[in-house]
Amino acid sequence: MKLSSWGYAKESFTIESNAIKQTFKAINKTAFEKAVDVLSKAERIAASGCGHSGIACQHFAHLMCCIELPARFISPSEAVHGASGFLKKGDVIILASRGGKTSELLPIMQICKNKEVTVISITENMESPLSLGSDIVIKMHVQRETDKYNSQGTTSFVVLSVIFDSLQAALIEEIDYQEKQFALIHPGGAVGEKLNR
Repeated sequence: MKLSSWGYAKESFTIESNAIKQTFKAINKTAFEKAVDVLSKAERIAASGCGHSGIACQHFAHLMCCIELPARFISPSEAVHGASGFLKKGDVIILASRGGKTSELLPIMQICKNKEVTVISITENMESPLSLGSDIVIKMHVQRETDKYNSQGTTSFVVLSVIFDSLQAALIEEIDYQEKQFALIHPGGAVGEKLNR
């Protein structure tokens, strides 16, 4: 392996850990509290994003199901072809886009507003169409991606995943979710073995 390759690998740890710290400083506590409140009360939760953001949104939907808050990932392409019918008035959708201009997400936001679904956006650009059209905005902060061209969705994926993890951590406390409840729905694997002793 080239010495320069190892250098880029090491630097990625610094870049991503710094981005997590900066995002924590950038997050508005009031907005975060509002997000936790509406998510805790929603009958259904959806999440949508493109590329790496979409993969992180799938992770978030699974996290919600793990604490028995019914959720699903809706692909941006399917959302405008009927899949947004999953959501009803009073439900919540999270739309994730670092730049806040992802064209595939904007029609979804409009559908949700027409259906009186609460829209939470997670973005870096507070002046973006996504941010300005959302009910609640959680700000992320990414100084740069880890690759030398600053173009791959690496740091932004990590930061978005940490935000989703923090929402789940807060929701577990907010809804008083108990470990015994998780044991019932997670009998599989090493985790299930530990929970169901």
